[in-house]
Amino acid sequence: MNTIGFYAVMCVSDMERATEWYGRLFGREPDARPMDWLVQWWREGGGLQVWRDADKAGASLTTIIVADMAAERARLLAVGLDLSPDSKGDWGIIAQISDPDGNRITLAEPPRG
Repeated sequence: MNTIGFYAVMCVSDMERATEWYGRLFGREPDARPMDWLVQWWREGGGLQVWRDADKAGASLTTIIVADMAAERARLLAVGLDLSPDSKGDWGIIAQISDPDGNRITLAEPPRG
């Protein structure tokens, strides 16, 4: 497989509520709203798609790699989003948060050095 990128998909029940919540998570508005049931945030090589699909809402999982967990924790707290306590190991640091539907997002900071 010679990939050039990919998207993670989070299924939600309420697109307006989810768009506001994920906007706070990413610190910006979506990059695209190609359909009334889909919004997207892009990064080089991929991104996150939020789909309105009430039947599957709450069952999605994704991991987002961050450069500085402490900085992200402070930024998210400032916009009313609270991460779980850090879990540290040889693989780095992870912390989790759930969106309003219960979809789980794991933030992961790779080991330094």
